[in-house]
Amino acid sequence: MASTENPDPETGKSEPIPASATPPPPPPSSAASFLDCHKIDVITRVLLFSATLTALIVMVTSDQTEMTQLPGVRSPAPVSAEFNDSPAFIFFVVALVVVSFYALISTLVSISLLLKPEFTARVSVYLASLDMVMLGILASATGTAGGVAYIALKGNEKVGWNKICNVYDKFCRYIATSLALSLFATLLLLVLSICSALSKRTP
Repeated sequence: MASTENPDPETGKSEPIPASATPPPPPPSSAASFLDCHKIDVITRVLLFSATLTALIVMVTSDQTEMTQLPGVRSPAPVSAEFNDSPAFIFFVVALVVVSFYALISTLVSISLLLKPEFTARVSVYLASLDMVMLGILASATGTAGGVAYIALKGNEKVGWNKICNVYDKFCRYIATSLALSLFATLLLLVLSICSALSKRTP
């Protein structure tokens, strides 16, 4: 530990240096916190892109064909179940395409902000607004598709809608997996929106 005493050249005795003469510690650098926040932002957006892209691939490959007894037909006939049989699933797929493309673009933008931090304040406002828009789109699409998937699983006897998951098991498993991934992506968008709101309040 360095001594805080300074020897007097005339007397040869050391004199203590007043505390006020000690230089104050340097203020904490904001560059490290800036990099940490943006690294977390980049990682979250990469996870968002991976989740939405995987959900999209699983959804469009969920088709299944089974031999089914149709009304008025004596022998069973091959009947396929595909996502484009339901408008709710089509809306869900379109929402996944939009959010997945946005996640890719926003990831590239977030990475570029690490190289050019002078544009962070302006671009972050647009990203925060678009994050909330994508959150609304994906949440509504996930809820709509989830309602139709529940009817496919349980049916609805009051209106005469039969369940189909007992026949098209692969189709329902793929839809459930896609919905789970979409729900995870919705939570990631919610995290991005909350982080953007908190970062604006931080001085």
